[in-house]
Amino acid sequence: MATTGSGERARHGVRPTPEPRDGSADTDRRRGADGRDETHAERIDRELMELLNELRIALPGVQFLFAFLLVVPFQQATERATEFQRDVYFVTLVAAVVATALLIAPAAQHRALFRQHDKEELLRRSNRLAFLGLCVLAVAIVAAVVLVVDFLFALPQALVTGGLVAALLGWLWIGSPALQRARGSRTGN
Repeated sequence: MATTGSGERARHGVRPTPEPRDGSADTDRRRGADGRDETHAERIDRELMELLNELRIALPGVQFLFAFLLVVPFQQATERATEFQRDVYFVTLVAAVVATALLIAPAAQHRALFRQHDKEELLRRSNRLAFLGLCVLAVAIVAAVVLVVDFLFALPQALVTGGLVAALLGWLWIGSPALQRARGSRTGN
């Protein structure tokens, strides 16, 4: 099987990786655990682009929640909010702001550090920010559910519903991937 040249990769949408500034070419192509034949620099580029694309999915949700929270205080119904509801609203608002900041940070840092040739560190930091942002977003979602259910129904229903939503998000966003990762490490994948 012949290796694919840069012209062939370009026709298939794969950009050639520029050589590093220090003159050492990153041409050591290796087949990774996922079966991809790519250099280390190509893998970092791909993973960073995948992360930024994933954040494009999360951002509209957190922005919608934040916009909703900004409008709520100007509604007449907030006059009858309890102290607990005001506290939950505050937690929800702050969590939405922090989640927005954390989820936008990787794209902002990518732009600010453009052509600094340290994508691997940027990828590590961005991955941590994105994960933390999703955790804080989960807090905002759970708190928003508790707030709305308490306002419309009763506190016991709000706490049960909030607990169920927290368990669902915890399982889908953290538990299930952690279990899959643990199974993969046991089988050598």
